[in-house]
Amino acid sequence: MAESPIASIVNEILRVEAVEEAFSCFLVYKPEQENERLSSYQKKLCSVMATPNPDLQESAIRQYLTLTAELTNRYRMKQLLILLENLVNSNILQARLLCDCILSSEKLSYQNSDYWIECFYLIRRIIGGVDYKGVREIMKGCREKAAMLPVRLNSSTMPPLKALYTVIEYIFDRNASLLPAYFIVTEIHKDYPDNTHWPHWQLARLFSKFVESFKPCAQMVSIIGHSHMLPVVEFSGYADHLVNPWRLDPTTLKFSLKGNLPYDDELLKPQIALLRHVLQQPYSRDMMCSMLGLQKQHKQRCIALEDQLVELMILPMEKSEQETEDDEMSSTHWCWLHLSSQVIYLILIGFASFPNIVMGLHNKLIGHDMKKGRDHLMWVLLQFISGSIQRNPLSNFLPIIKLHELLYPENEPLPVPDCTRAHCTHQMAVVCIWMHLLKKAESEHKTMTMPQNLKVQYDFLAHLMTSNNTPTLMGSDYRIALLCNAYSTNQEFYARPMGIIIETLFGSQKPLPNGNPSTPLPTVPLSMCILDSLTLHCKMSLIHSIVTHVAKLAQNKSNIPGSSMMAPALVETYSRLLVYTEIESLGIKGFINQLLPNVFKAYAWGIFHNLLDMFSYRIHHIQPNYKLTLLSNIHSLAACPQANQTQLQLCFESTALRLITSLGSSGVQLLMSRAVTDQKPLVSSESEELNRVLVLTLARGIYMTGSGNDGSAVKELLTTIMTNTPHMWSQHTLQCFPPVLVEFFAQNPAPKENKQLLKKSVEEEYRKWTSMANDNDIIAHFSVQGTPLFLCLLWKMIFETNRINPIAFKILERIGARALSAHLRKFCDYLVFEVTNPAGGPHINKCVDAINDIIWKYNIVTIDRLVLCLVLRPNPDGNESQVCLYIIQLLLLKGSELRNRAQDFVKENSPEHWKQNNWYDKHLAFHRKYPEKFTPEEASGAYGSPIPVYLSNVCLRFIPVLDIVVHRHLEIPQVSKNLEQLLEHLGYLYKFHDRPVTFLYNTLHYYESKLRDKPLLKRKLVNAVLGSLKEVRPTGWATTEAFQTYLVNTEAEPPAWTPELIYYMGLVNRMVDTMTGHSHFPNTDWRFNEYPNPSAHSLYVTCVELMSLPVAPSAVGNSLLDVITKGFVVIPSMKIQLWINAIGLIMAALPDPYWTVLHDRIFELITSTEMIEWEYEYTPFQLFNFKKTNESMLENKYSLTLALAHAIWYHAGAGQIMQVPVFIKEKLSPEIRNEVQLIFLCHLVGPYLQRFNSDLSRAVMDITISLYELLANIDKAQVHLQYIDPICDLLYHIKYMFVGDTMKNEVESVIRKLRPALQMRLRFITHLNVEQINTNT
Repeated sequence: MAESPIASIVNEILRVEAVEEAFSCFLVYKPEQENERLSSYQKKLCSVMATPNPDLQESAIRQYLTLTAELTNRYRMKQLLILLENLVNSNILQARLLCDCILSSEKLSYQNSDYWIECFYLIRRIIGGVDYKGVREIMKGCREKAAMLPVRLNSSTMPPLKALYTVIEYIFDRNASLLPAYFIVTEIHKDYPDNTHWPHWQLARLFSKFVESFKPCAQMVSIIGHSHMLPVVEFSGYADHLVNPWRLDPTTLKFSLKGNLPYDDELLKPQIALLRHVLQQPYSRDMMCSMLGLQKQHKQRCIALEDQLVELMILPMEKSEQETEDDEMSSTHWCWLHLSSQVIYLILIGFASFPNIVMGLHNKLIGHDMKKGRDHLMWVLLQFISGSIQRNPLSNFLPIIKLHELLYPENEPLPVPDCTRAHCTHQMAVVCIWMHLLKKAESEHKTMTMPQNLKVQYDFLAHLMTSNNTPTLMGSDYRIALLCNAYSTNQEFYARPMGIIIETLFGSQKPLPNGNPSTPLPTVPLSMCILDSLTLHCKMSLIHSIVTHVAKLAQNKSNIPGSSMMAPALVETYSRLLVYTEIESLGIKGFINQLLPNVFKAYAWGIFHNLLDMFSYRIHHIQPNYKLTLLSNIHSLAACPQANQTQLQLCFESTALRLITSLGSSGVQLLMSRAVTDQKPLVSSESEELNRVLVLTLARGIYMTGSGNDGSAVKELLTTIMTNTPHMWSQHTLQCFPPVLVEFFAQNPAPKENKQLLKKSVEEEYRKWTSMANDNDIIAHFSVQGTPLFLCLLWKMIFETNRINPIAFKILERIGARALSAHLRKFCDYLVFEVTNPAGGPHINKCVDAINDIIWKYNIVTIDRLVLCLVLRPNPDGNESQVCLYIIQLLLLKGSELRNRAQDFVKENSPEHWKQNNWYDKHLAFHRKYPEKFTPEEASGAYGSPIPVYLSNVCLRFIPVLDIVVHRHLEIPQVSKNLEQLLEHLGYLYKFHDRPVTFLYNTLHYYESKLRDKPLLKRKLVNAVLGSLKEVRPTGWATTEAFQTYLVNTEAEPPAWTPELIYYMGLVNRMVDTMTGHSHFPNTDWRFNEYPNPSAHSLYVTCVELMSLPVAPSAVGNSLLDVITKGFVVIPSMKIQLWINAIGLIMAALPDPYWTVLHDRIFELITSTEMIEWEYEYTPFQLFNFKKTNESMLENKYSLTLALAHAIWYHAGAGQIMQVPVFIKEKLSPEIRNEVQLIFLCHLVGPYLQRFNSDLSRAVMDITISLYELLANIDKAQVHLQYIDPICDLLYHIKYMFVGDTMKNEVESVIRKLRPALQMRLRFITHLNVEQINTNT
């Protein structure tokens, strides 16, 4: 067989003549001759290898290498490999191809040491000609070959290892920059993840040293204290950008960190503490699902979540052991309530599996004796079992038997507990579970027997069920609850106890023979203790019965009085059932989507009115999406012709008003997004007042969060508002609006009201009124649409004649309740003009008396509706605005009607309705004393009979109007004295405000600039709101003692109070303790609180207190920063991260002037002499490392400032975080002149690139450009650069994680001007060649 050209060349090179061999000892070696010979072989080899076909070339190289590998003469082997090297140098062969062929050669084995050594030295010499992607593959090949080396090395294996080591060492050499170092560290992390296997021990040091060199880069992109950051769980759904920082991997519970960098161990661990913190907070469901990326529609089981639920159930079991039997409302009581809600939700939604949780509990509880906690645990499990055992096979529930055997080892029967204590339902939960299991076994034809130790309790329940002695629900008797819990899956027996409950709510269903209801409707609702004692399953069947009953009542068209009225007891109990989040779909969702529309369709106005009132005055935590759904429903329903009735229209308006004003920041976000996508109207088609309040709420939301400034959604919403109800705003209100709103109203002006013309028209109409004689003509003329001046005429009539002609009432009937709003607006404008122009004195008093007659004597308009309209009228003239507020003040304070009602109502009632059982009796007494009339007494029955109401009255309706009145006063500095009087005389109404602290927080935040120099007014406002609650709230529920002392000081000019640092430390400490589960606040039922949990309550009361201090915002902000920068000496070092987190939370929740002092601190630090000259013995990376400075007690001003900045920005909202890139670009960048300053800047912004990227990607690009430009400036200014590697690593991190090649052109021009060392390192960002770098220099 003919040999190949390669083989023949190799043989020719290796051929030795017989004579040479014979006389080898005598031959003289002539290098020139040898070189000539090799050169001729080189040419031959070149001609064979220089083929355009790469496959042929590769097979030729492989053949050549195979022949070379078989040589035993090392000198000859070297010669052959040099020939190949020459081919690479003369560009005949690609260096990459040759390296690949060598590494994939079968003969490359460390046993063939000469070949191995020569090959790796060859790779070392030619690797410079390989592109960076090729170098990465070669590095991979080298690592694979290293794995073949034996662990024990001897003198024969050391040289091969050394040859391999030199190649890897050269690849890792940052000065050589064969490939981006970022790629190398990524490859190492990929190859050796989670420390499960290692490189060869001889290479380990090289690898670990290289990975260590990336520690500074990892430090620059890590948030200080990231693993100790804890959120405050708000009630309403979190926007994505607020959840992003908290996201965890659902299987590992780890942070998703960008890039394969050597992050701190704390950041790479499962973040169990964070998930547990969130799970423990009431109302944390939404946030928990968002954090773990779990979606309700995909039933994905999350094992990590199951494990944490098991742990969380064991914690309160341990706590329960320390509690006494008497302590029924202990802290663990609330904990168990919350836990049962979480467990049910997570299992029902499919995120957790019931058998797994039970087995997890069983395995963890082996060896523990928990006699008290076991009952509570069984109660939680009973909640789920009773509700789902009918729909699932018995086998799913059998693990509970093992748990029962473990927790109840007694041989003797357990005694029957005291049934007058709520605790008995927990003590008998285990027997109830068994009764459900037995019932299920019976339906599946399986046999099970009741355990011996439960026999006595079982017999007690069986006897109670069959005895004729009916237990009651009044007082503290829990026997009915026990029967419901035990028999809820046994239809044969369940109807009896549930029937007793239903009868106490609905009343007797049988009417007497004469047609009247047999007994008055029940008024006493079920107490929260009874409801808490019922299982979820019983609560669901109860709410189902209520909804069915109400729907039936709505359909009832009989003429028997009271036959279609809901019982007051039913309304209160229904509202209490709606607080249970675990029955949301049957509860609030069913209420809004099914019950309300059905009742409306039946035109059952009495029921409809009371259901809306229930929503307004009884339900505390409502998701924003439900609020918006109801709002759009109300707007649709209000336009229905059948609902054109004064009392109903007022109910629609006041419910909508409460819905709009109660929207928090996330509600405003949702409003803007739904305004674009929703078909249903979120904007009223005709109520200008409601649309104005919507604009005010929008202004507040945008101002306080800073989001929405992009404008498209906002403009769309505003355009709809202006199309439906064109209007303008007073200058003093516009001044407080965020820019996007100001711009919109400037571009879309509404027609201006001509007050002179209005006055003239009224005079003209009044002349007609007095001159027309025929009643029919009068009615025909004045009830025509298009001239809404009739209220002006009525007022003028009373003003002139002190009476109203009865024909007027017929006209009012014709006009109708809905159309009267337009008359009311004209009337308010007319009134302000009338009062502004003539000289004051007796005239204004007479004007106000006439208005009071319209309200209280003739019942044409209610006070809340009139004041709302009046306070929202635009007055282009500042003087008119003051007059408007003056009229309101006289209306509210001159007459005693509203004040008397308010005083009596506040004195007799408590806002804690969930603790009362006699609300209705007090309500009736109030309405008997002050009957509310919505139609003139002289009017005929065409108005319809008044609707009996159970929950509302003029005082409660007036509270949201009072909020708006207070806000208008704050916009005009001249009327602050009037506001003080108003607060003095009506401030006690805030006792019934559903969100008093939120109202203060929003007011102090939104009007911060207006109130900054008015400490007395702030104090009066806070005192009025919080002081009104002192009788119903325990001491210490909101503000600190020091602040209380300041508040109660009644001197007109109190001595200046400048709190010391210790005061701020106390505030922060309270926040830290509350966040970690040691709340300083009294125990309360969070289901009825304005905040969903202690942490949220603590955050907002703290902010209210800080904003109310008689100190400049910058002083407060600096003092908060000083808590850490000066107070760190007294804070336990293990807790300092929690303190920093608390300060981050507090400052992010305060207005800009409070937290932007941080930027001043950063500016001072970065421009300080110490940083510019840097004379410390430690590197910047050591002193900027919080952990190191904290543990080693080094200089910590840099690391503490960084930690504070990270915490504040971490918790910041979208509007706040967007100020950071601007601050960096405009303030910091111009000051940076050396390497240390640049590294400090990188520590500041590095961790937030991900956040900027998701909120505003342009910001990352701006920051990146700034970093390159700063590097170029420093490169020119400094002769020697010490830290170029970490800076370049960061720039590569930004490229590969954020900007990719989008900025290649912008940065290329900067990189070309840098020194060669930097150009070499950064050349892969712009794809520069090494030759270009050398020629550039």
